[in-house]
Amino acid sequence: MKKHFIIAIKLTFITVLIFGVGYPLLITLAGKLTPGRGEGEVIMADNQIRGFELIGQKFDNDRYFNSRPSAVDYNAGATGGSNKGPTNPEYLQQVKARIDTFLVHNPTVKKDQIPVDLVTASGGGLDPHIFPEAAYVQVDRMSRVRNISREKVKALVDRHVEQPLLNMGTSRVHVLRLNLALDRLN
Repeated sequence: MKKHFIIAIKLTFITVLIFGVGYPLLITLAGKLTPGRGEGEVIMADNQIRGFELIGQKFDNDRYFNSRPSAVDYNAGATGGSNKGPTNPEYLQQVKARIDTFLVHNPTVKKDQIPVDLVTASGGGLDPHIFPEAAYVQVDRMSRVRNISREKVKALVDRHVEQPLLNMGTSRVHVLRLNLALDRLN
């Protein structure tokens, strides 16, 4: 019995050293080698920090492209999804309300034209990207509200479509970068 207890104590100590000290130290050191030195890649505009490369922000003003909804209200300290499935009545009401709101602000868009990423939250709740279709469906509103030609706004979206690495995955648009470029366009 005493022999098993000593082995358990040793294994616990080794596990704490590996996963409680070694692994966090390794990840911290690896982070220091990244472009943001482990602090996140900052997006600057007009000599001010406007956001971070991998953290989404809420854009619900008609003057800006809408971002993807967040289940955690864009709180980077509490990432996560809602864990509500497609049959959950509360979730369905939430999606319906988002659709209705989007249609009010985008009167030229039909319900079946709304991309799913504009009315459903991502799994992490902080996705800074939308699909190109989600940006294109908002072009008419941007043109109308900002008094910029539709062609100019569409060209701006075209320039901000990021292609997937090695053609694996889907194209995407970084909403903060797009909105900052939109401000510069005015």
